[in-house]
Amino acid sequence: MGGLADVVFRYAEEDPSRVALGRKDDTGRWRDVTAAEFRDEVLALAKGLLAGGVRFGDRVAIMSRTRYEWTLFDFALWTVGAQVVPVYPTSSAEQCYWMLHDAEVTAAIVEHEDHAMTIATVIDRLPRMRRLWQLDAGAVQELYDEGAHLDDEVVHRHRQAVTPDSVATVIYTSGTTGRPKGCVLSHGNFMYEADTVIARYEPVFRSRRGDEASTLLFLPLAHVFGRMVQVAAIRGKVRFGHQPQLHAAALLPDLAAFRPTFFLAVPYIFEKVFNAARRKAEREGRSGPFEKAVDVAVRYADAMEEKAWGIGPGPSAALRMRHQLFDKLVYTRIRAAMGGRIRHAMSGGSAMDRRLGLFFAGAGVHVYEGYGLTESTAAAVANPPERTRYGTVGRPVPGVTVRIADDGEIWLRGDNVFQGYLNNAKATGETLHDGWLATGDLGSLDGDGYLTITGRKKEILVTSGGKSVSPAVLEERVRDHPLVGQCIVVGNDRPYVAALVTLDQEAVEHWLAMRGKAPIPPAELVLDADLEAEVRRAVVTANTLVSQAESIRTFRILAQPFSEEHGLLTPSLKLKRRAIEKTYGEEIEALYRA
Repeated sequence: MGGLADVVFRYAEEDPSRVALGRKDDTGRWRDVTAAEFRDEVLALAKGLLAGGVRFGDRVAIMSRTRYEWTLFDFALWTVGAQVVPVYPTSSAEQCYWMLHDAEVTAAIVEHEDHAMTIATVIDRLPRMRRLWQLDAGAVQELYDEGAHLDDEVVHRHRQAVTPDSVATVIYTSGTTGRPKGCVLSHGNFMYEADTVIARYEPVFRSRRGDEASTLLFLPLAHVFGRMVQVAAIRGKVRFGHQPQLHAAALLPDLAAFRPTFFLAVPYIFEKVFNAARRKAEREGRSGPFEKAVDVAVRYADAMEEKAWGIGPGPSAALRMRHQLFDKLVYTRIRAAMGGRIRHAMSGGSAMDRRLGLFFAGAGVHVYEGYGLTESTAAAVANPPERTRYGTVGRPVPGVTVRIADDGEIWLRGDNVFQGYLNNAKATGETLHDGWLATGDLGSLDGDGYLTITGRKKEILVTSGGKSVSPAVLEERVRDHPLVGQCIVVGNDRPYVAALVTLDQEAVEHWLAMRGKAPIPPAELVLDADLEAEVRRAVVTANTLVSQAESIRTFRILAQPFSEEHGLLTPSLKLKRRAIEKTYGEEIEALYRA
């Protein structure tokens, strides 16, 4: 069967003139890259890597944002049988050192000078590191030139030695607690995962029949979700481009220019699109109609879901008419903000609120939520297109088995499950049990085999009164409020549950402007009585989901958000609970003073 790079050469042979990727030129315009052109670039770069000293089985790091060159290097390194070690571009020097040292990396590709300087500060402790290439300093052309004298056959001999069992990558878990562990994933893991997703979801890759399937990749390629999308796009002959920035100001213009037919994202992106649409409606004095449109979309999608499950007749005639009206007035604008051709999307990384999923479905963008880990090469469970159950992460993808252990932990089994943790037999033994992956997540399966995530084993709080509390349910509901950026629930070994809340700065600025208030400095903003009342409403709403003993009794609004730069978020935007509780120890103590 070979390895992941084989598809690049097969694709170019079968369909050389087909557009495989989109690439931005120096003027910011998208330029087509055909399958043959991409094959030639991969081959030339592979020659350069061999000439530069990269050998079969070597581990080579890539430290960069999501960009075309990452995909090029990935496939070139896989072509010569090297193993790729992704490094998040925001990693500190010590984080870089740990990953490069643990993986015994022999070479690295970095995006720019700041990354090069980060690695330079620890290079004296990395005796195996031989080469460092910098993308923004002409690394690609340098390697093209260095390998120009080699015959193609030299590269192909390396490529043909790669098997499905060969290691493709070592991805270090971002780690909400403790030191990151290197997940060893094979070529076969990625091929199985990507081909399964393509076979199951290919019909939704296009807006309508006859369209060319295309997607804009803006997920971090250092994360397994982004890597899986990249591999699946090449294997499924889906045109794709790269966008390195997740914030709306950069992402939305590229969605409009690239016009993808579907995309894969995290719930944060859908929340941002929805909140931006809501703020725009408020600024234009259309707040009332917008909220009515939201309600109609949710009720319409809910009725369609019931019809799909045979438990309802579908939308009434009156609801269909209102839905058609709001499609012209509201929903088309939301689709236009995502490029205009989006009809389907996949979401993973964290849980999506059921109401948000229903809204997008009612607005004409069906979001299929899924679940997976680095250890399962991304998605292990996902909602099927024909029978989506919003609020769940769906059913196991073909070939994957899910079971719930006695303590509620989700266990997975399938050909997408990783080989183990690099240099860590103890952690591997604790995670893999006769082929079963113990995920550390808690969940439940309904009668139709749909999985719902209920929390994480290590994050369950136990109050001093002995009450067990899953913080995720409360945190997600508090975050539903448009002014709330983040929420962390605390209370382990405490008499009651409390919370720290950060604000969405863009939403707060809009909220102040709509009330005729001047901008307020963050330190003063947290003392604003009207703002505190809004956050309190969010907390009261969240508390309706749990018993009184599990409810949030008090909270504190923080002036600054939790950030990756300050070590409080993982690169995939998950809260680092221990780090937050340590950083805000005084604030937490104050919540429990009489």
